[in-house]
Amino acid sequence: MRISAEDELENTRGERFMKRAIWILIMLVLLLGAKPAEAADNRFIVRTTGGLPLIQGVCALLGCNVVHGLDGSLNQLFLVTAPSSIDPTALLAILQSQLGVVAVELDQLVGLVGGLAEASAPPAGLWNSSPVNYYGATVWAGYANQPAAGIVRVSDTQKAFNVAGAGIVADIDTGVDPNHPALRNVLLPGYDFTRNQPGGSEMQDVPPFPYSGQGQPARVNQSTAAVLDQSTAAVLDTNVQYAAFGHGTMVVGIVHLVAPHALIMPLKAFHSDGTGYVSDILRAIYYAVQNKAKVINMSFDFTTYSKELARSMSYANRAGVICVASAGNDGKDELVYPAGLTNLVMGIASTSDADTRSSFSNYGQDIVWVAAPGE
Repeated sequence: MRISAEDELENTRGERFMKRAIWILIMLVLLLGAKPAEAADNRFIVRTTGGLPLIQGVCALLGCNVVHGLDGSLNQLFLVTAPSSIDPTALLAILQSQLGVVAVELDQLVGLVGGLAEASAPPAGLWNSSPVNYYGATVWAGYANQPAAGIVRVSDTQKAFNVAGAGIVADIDTGVDPNHPALRNVLLPGYDFTRNQPGGSEMQDVPPFPYSGQGQPARVNQSTAAVLDQSTAAVLDTNVQYAAFGHGTMVVGIVHLVAPHALIMPLKAFHSDGTGYVSDILRAIYYAVQNKAKVINMSFDFTTYSKELARSMSYANRAGVICVASAGNDGKDELVYPAGLTNLVMGIASTSDADTRSSFSNYGQDIVWVAAPGE
């Protein structure tokens, strides 16, 4: 019996498919027995050429789960999870070998800038609670007239050039207090990527506390502080779960001080303990660009390079978005990201009220574009 060329080609294809299927099956068996069970699933950031249907097909074969897309309307980047019993390094290699999968990386759990340790006490004038008008909002005099604003001559610049900011500034952080009297008039709804729901509020992270107008300072990290009533401060000071609570509100407050007419888009990618996943940071970046932000502020850093973070920064740059990131708070000359993406991101170091480098601020030409008051 004679076999046609078409039959030979079909047989060859079938053999290749069977070999591939057997190889995948063997690898999955090895994976399932390679690692003891842990509490959390393995998390992967996966880029494909075929969108959601392709990665769903891959996961149907490999036993992983597509959680959601990460790049909005582009539909090419996805968060994929797999049981903790599977070795993540081996599964990463299998995912990368699949047709239509362009790139895979492990999802990192990262923290906000440096540690959240105590710093020296801020100037007494910062707690001047006398009410003053600041671009239509009643704020504390200590906020409007803080030393940092004088050092960079905020008021002089606003008056000399008749500018007060414009457009949308996206802040990727712990969220914001949406009812803060200084901020509520300029806040956009934003998004909470830690809960996958609209609204960038950080207030859901803590039990409800009454706010008293006569607050006391509570440290948030080296360069920020919150004013809370005494009982609230006591609870937060003793609970690591709230170590970064207020960080996003303080950062947004700095943005508003410099650019009071700019609209602020709070994008919550970090929990109140200061931790967050790179996948949520990526979602926030793509969300910001696709919702017309002109500036993206990122007051966080981590030391492990992420190719997808670099891709997202490049995407933002091509859309004309300015990306700003902290140089880090470890007091070292070290490469951190996003600031280390120097051709895409402006890395900002911290200076003191004496106009010298803050002892906690990272430094070096590989991460620092400019320095500004941060104590």
